[in-house]
Amino acid sequence: MAEGNIAEIMDGQTYDITSLLSSPGRDFLLRNNGDQVKIDTLKSKKLGLYFSASWCGPCQRFTPVLVEAYEDLGGKGDFEVVFISSDRDYEAFNKYFSKMPWLAVPFTDPEKQKSLKTLFKVRGIPHLVIIDETGRVSSDEGVEIVREYGIEAYPFTVERIQELKDMEEDARMNQTLETILVRGSRDFVLSSDGGKVPVSKLQGKIVGIYFSHSSYGSCADFNPKLLEMHEKLKAKGENFEIVMVPLDDDQESFNQSFEAMPWLSLPVKDKTCEKLARYFELETLPTLVIVGTDGKTLHPNAAEAVEEHGTAAYPFTPEKFAELAEIEKAKAETQTLESVLVSGDLDYVIGKGGAEVPVADLVGKTILLYFSAHWCPPCRAFLPKLVQAYNKIKSKGEAFEVIFISSDRDQASFDDFFSGMPWLALPFGDPRKSSLSRKFKVQGIPMVVALGPTGRTATTEARGQIMQHGHDAYPFTEEHVKKLEAKLEEMVKGWAKKLKHESHEHELVLSKRMNYGCDACNEMGQGWSYYCNDCDFDLHPKCAFAEEDKEAEEDKEAEGAAKEGWVCEGDVCQKA
Repeated sequence: MAEGNIAEIMDGQTYDITSLLSSPGRDFLLRNNGDQVKIDTLKSKKLGLYFSASWCGPCQRFTPVLVEAYEDLGGKGDFEVVFISSDRDYEAFNKYFSKMPWLAVPFTDPEKQKSLKTLFKVRGIPHLVIIDETGRVSSDEGVEIVREYGIEAYPFTVERIQELKDMEEDARMNQTLETILVRGSRDFVLSSDGGKVPVSKLQGKIVGIYFSHSSYGSCADFNPKLLEMHEKLKAKGENFEIVMVPLDDDQESFNQSFEAMPWLSLPVKDKTCEKLARYFELETLPTLVIVGTDGKTLHPNAAEAVEEHGTAAYPFTPEKFAELAEIEKAKAETQTLESVLVSGDLDYVIGKGGAEVPVADLVGKTILLYFSAHWCPPCRAFLPKLVQAYNKIKSKGEAFEVIFISSDRDQASFDDFFSGMPWLALPFGDPRKSSLSRKFKVQGIPMVVALGPTGRTATTEARGQIMQHGHDAYPFTEEHVKKLEAKLEEMVKGWAKKLKHESHEHELVLSKRMNYGCDACNEMGQGWSYYCNDCDFDLHPKCAFAEEDKEAEEDKEAEGAAKEGWVCEGDVCQKA
């Protein structure tokens, strides 16, 4: 069948699987042992066309998930997966394919691989297209479907996916501890000594559903806080319990971390763990979902409240959180540099050579807290911009300082990174780092928090301000930045809305962009870019204008040459 006909099928028409997957002279697919399987044997089967590659990290993570689903469906006999590779050499393809229990388009047929990617508009991998037994495309979102629902999504029809979504919505409307924690014949959770505690015994309690992974540093940091709260509430006789949802892959690692915990847990690798991560729309670790005495969700994630307030956050009701919000507001209004940076005897930061600088010496200055790490490429890319802004601000004699707060993994990495910084730092491994990350809700790095001369927070978005305005962003107040943005908006009005540039073949459109990398100078940018949507190509305005300045200079040179007896027409200059 011609590709044009296949394209029509994408609109809902039925087509022949053999025509789709075969090539002239090839009517078979391969198994990883080299066996050939006739494509005709796939007729009347449901298919998953799996676009993937060994060099792709997300593919490496998704393939085991798909393997598990495929093997669980093995008994049904009417579902097959076909691997379409984006690997760059046969050795990589063969090693990757050896882990797959399904079929593949031969690596020696790159034309068919290319035509399938084009036909199904594969713009990123992993990508899984589901085709039903009649030859119709059920979905091109197979990766998301398998990740979310596993074999529960079988037979992967639109109707089945909608049914699952309706079931989840119904479960939310009628949520109980049983609908959350019970799976099949397993109606219990585990205690750390290996005992089985019936879920029914948790009825009428406030329950914290604790999503955790033993190898995550953030979970390890959170455990002592949660443990302290749990012990205090138990000592008071409060009707409270914690059930951990382990996201570990390794039973031994789970056992080592769980045996020291006083709370309960689902079994490691229990399918309910994946289901609950999806059900509660898990976005970060640690997460502590609070379920009330009636089995309904009280709060989607109380981890931050537990870290900040401990038992004062109990019983996690809306009224309690409103009360905590007022406490936080009052604390923010009275915040000082000492209240942010001083903790017990830790009342200093360090300069070069480890020299201790008292926090008291920094009072009255505008302070930037620079959360960063040597291992983080965006941090290394941002550092030169921050150094440049720092030096210019200091050269003006401003009362200003930066403090590096490291997420490095060892002292050597910290020392190496800090050696290229002209400012101060918290010592490596300083416990204040965790409390500062919680206080300012650091979810990613680099992040820059600006504290004003009184110690109150001016902004948590100082990184973006420096990216866009450089040293002019000082002193990082809302009023000052608004003036800068208004000035920039006025300047933008005079810029060309579209332009051509020698660095890119297509016309570029002036666009408001958040963070981007300039494809001309490889530096980060923010705010405005000359952008090609088709190619995802960004160009700093300064890079675009640099070419205009170059052309202007060339025109000026040409004019000077003409004065010396030359005549320039078009792109040719000749002696007069």
